[in-house]
Amino acid sequence: MKINNLGRTGLKVSEVCLGTMTFANQCDEAASFEIMDVADATGVNFFDTADVYPLGGGLEKVGQTEVIVGNWIKARGARERIVLATKCRGRMGPGVNDEGLSRRHIVRACEASLKRLQTDHIDLYQFHSPDDGTPIEESLRALDDLVHSGKVRYVGCSNYPAHLLADALWTSRLRGLARFESDQPRYNILFRMIEDDIVPLCRTHGVGLIVYNPLAGGMLTGRYRQSREIQEGSRFALGNNSGTMYQKRYWHDPVMQAVDRLGTYFDAQNKQLTHVALAWVLAQPGITSAIVGASSAQQLRDSLGGVDLVLSAADLDFCNDQWFELPREKDPAVARR
Repeated sequence: MKINNLGRTGLKVSEVCLGTMTFANQCDEAASFEIMDVADATGVNFFDTADVYPLGGGLEKVGQTEVIVGNWIKARGARERIVLATKCRGRMGPGVNDEGLSRRHIVRACEASLKRLQTDHIDLYQFHSPDDGTPIEESLRALDDLVHSGKVRYVGCSNYPAHLLADALWTSRLRGLARFESDQPRYNILFRMIEDDIVPLCRTHGVGLIVYNPLAGGMLTGRYRQSREIQEGSRFALGNNSGTMYQKRYWHDPVMQAVDRLGTYFDAQNKQLTHVALAWVLAQPGITSAIVGASSAQQLRDSLGGVDLVLSAADLDFCNDQWFELPREKDPAVARR
């Protein structure tokens, strides 16, 4: 497992980051423990979660993923060997101040995450998405205070369009505040919009790129090539609009046709599409780490085979060509999430 510095910092993280948003919904605590054991044993030292997880669980389940992660860390005595990342922004309760990036919500959310994770500090604390209703300086000052208090080591963001990320970096520099050291956008063979602006911005300013959806929500595993029916328990079938979000992203004929072309090409070389998808992401310039989730330990083992795969120039060209055959997403919100 290759180890990279997180952006310009001295923090060292594995090139694969374990995504945990399936925990407490798509898999129970026992299965989640097995997944984390596999990650730990294979050199994945970077775990990413969020206070609103599990995905698709609804308000009654928010926070349960962090609880499971915290239980595992305590049971395995793993705190010192795991780089722990979580996020805030989403709705955590019914009140008007139970979401967003106000100072009030950020501080309360951080304290609650620390308790659920059973730790005294978070290595990377991230804004899950922008909050247009709060000035960025207010949000960044709250993060800066958390860093100075020792409760947070580094800060980052997720799902920020380039102009808001640039504004945040400028505000931090202008005001002398802790700045975003990482960005977490969506990125895979079938979705490459960040190459136009986010990637060059991050590379120019030394911001680490931790990308999610490298397997396109399971589409790039090839599981839907034979049967184009949404499978129970998959991300496309999740409740609380999460499944609908994934369907908007990937459940389209042009996407499935691209997956068919990729599958046929790599079947001839006896290469698994799952491995190809992960290897392609890791081969791209500027990528610090790719977030890989799973609903079983075996699924994670299968995915991690992509770490050792080296794609030829012809392979990379074939993967790259698929992007130019796809229609562009028209809804900016769908593109960012």
